[in-house]
Amino acid sequence: MAPNRPITTIRDDAKITLDNLVDLTGNLVSPTLRFGVTGLSRSGKTVFITALVHNFIHGGRLPLFEPWQSGRIASAGLKPQPSMDVPRFQYEEHVRTLVESRNWPESTRAISELRLTINYESASAWGRTFGPGTLNIDIVDYPGEWLLDLPLLGMKFEEWSKKALDLANDGKRSKLSAKWLAKLKKVAPDAPADETVAIDLASLFTDYLRACREDETAFSTLPPGRFLMPGDLEGSPAITFCPLPPIEEPVAGDDSLYKMMEERFEAYKHYVVMPFFREHFARIDRQIVLVDALQAINAGPEALADLEMALAEILTCFRPGRPGWLAPLFGRRIGRILFAATKADHLHHKNHDRLEAVLRKLVSSAVERAEFSGAEVEVLALAAIRATREAILRQDGEELPVITGTPLPGERIGREKFDGEMQTAIFPGDLPRDPAILFDRDVPEKDRPELRFIRFRPPELETSPEGETLSLPHIRLDRALNFLFADKLA
Repeated sequence: MAPNRPITTIRDDAKITLDNLVDLTGNLVSPTLRFGVTGLSRSGKTVFITALVHNFIHGGRLPLFEPWQSGRIASAGLKPQPSMDVPRFQYEEHVRTLVESRNWPESTRAISELRLTINYESASAWGRTFGPGTLNIDIVDYPGEWLLDLPLLGMKFEEWSKKALDLANDGKRSKLSAKWLAKLKKVAPDAPADETVAIDLASLFTDYLRACREDETAFSTLPPGRFLMPGDLEGSPAITFCPLPPIEEPVAGDDSLYKMMEERFEAYKHYVVMPFFREHFARIDRQIVLVDALQAINAGPEALADLEMALAEILTCFRPGRPGWLAPLFGRRIGRILFAATKADHLHHKNHDRLEAVLRKLVSSAVERAEFSGAEVEVLALAAIRATREAILRQDGEELPVITGTPLPGERIGREKFDGEMQTAIFPGDLPRDPAILFDRDVPEKDRPELRFIRFRPPELETSPEGETLSLPHIRLDRALNFLFADKLA
């Protein structure tokens, strides 16, 4: 359910405009593009940023990234970020984890930034008369859980509670929420406020949200996001609340449990969600939305439907549109949005078009809205770091297209459990030509394609004949970069 009312006040919009004007003034001296890397948990945000920077700095293989292929990029490097109150994205640590340990870096746990500065030569003779150009790309990374909170800005407590309770009683969620709902039935919302009851209910509600996030269920609609990643809010009243059934006639100024929960919900929006939206999200120029569709496909139609709903809600908070010189005065607009299905290396390339078709169905309404607003939109399947290779396996006289790699320790296929050391060849199955089959809960199990996707360790990096480590391998990262940045390097 999308927000049905504005998510910002006149005061919020004024602050956003002021921030945008400050950014515009800075751009006159040093051209800067604020690039948002967005996606729900485990969609690959940290890996994407690390791969993007590594390929720029180390001369990656980027044949479809025109400024690089034409030799117009002179150099690229990291510079101190402009935000003094935001932690730096730990690029060097993530590279060591990938290259030396062959492990994936930890998921994003807090907001961070990184400034990548690119020195380039203009593509036009007129542009070259002014000398080399410089573009700063300020990469903004934040937990996927925070993204889930944006739709709350357009909701009242009663509206959010109804939606959350309806979800908790639906399908597979009903089993996961059973303990919390059982406790809720024993509590009278109009009873006097009791901190012990609030803590107990919030704890059980959080346990339910965590269970929804497990691989077997892979649900995506899980706000409030800070319940799953509280950070310095751990134990604070701002995250000690939960949905409640409506009461007949709320009394202004009462001291009921309902009133306490409602006030905490509003405080959460005011002190946690809105500052993030105003100071970071509303200042984005370009956006990539990373989607782990394969995990939802693994979990089944209910998880896919939930992911579709989560993306629709989140994307209503975007401000797409055609940017211009006066944009800061009327609200900054995201000029280009890329929707990317991650982990394309978990499928044979013959299935990549079908993976893109699944993603198009997931984000169809958001794409239509963004294009109508004047933003440029593209959808593609990519792997920011390619962990597998493709091969042909001959079995019973037939050729079977497979992927080869080293599964993460603990991954399973049937009764076989992998130890993280052994390479193996896997046929993950073929996605259907019509993605609607994956979303339809009424399709019998026997008529569904047999699919199984597992996680792989990062690859061992290749070395050149001179012994130099080559850049991180990828699938279509160059296409993503060309869409997102090439026009700014023209």
